[in-house]
Amino acid sequence: QVQLVESGGGLVQAGGSLRLSCAASGRTFRSYHMGWFRQAPGKEREFVAGISWSASSTYYADSVKGRFTISRDNAKNTVYLQMNSLKPEDTAVYICAADQTTRPGGWAQTGYGMDYWGKGTLVTVSS
Repeated sequence: QVQLVESGGGLVQAGGSLRLSCAASGRTFRSYHMGWFRQAPGKEREFVAGISWSASSTYYADSVKGRFTISRDNAKNTVYLQMNSLKPEDTAVYICAADQTTRPGGWAQTGYGMDYWGKGTLVTVSS
């Protein structure tokens, strides 16, 4: 069992930055591929970024490439999402997820059926 707890959300002006953290419980964190998703009001949940268990591979949605960076610290059981040059359309609840079987590059083919999900942290970007 893995529990995921996100933090770091808040209100920021357009053009600003935030760093989200996702702390995971359990000794097997390092064996999980990790990802960030987001869900804006009235919209479906969408993939934002993913990182392999070893951090050797990272993946991003086109909408955040060049602005967001995903990273992980396996010693701290934590995955991060550094968000720069934020836009009002980035406003959403950001949700951390873990999957042990499929690398982030294959998540779309599995319908994003992750093993574990966090509850999310709200990011609001004002114009």
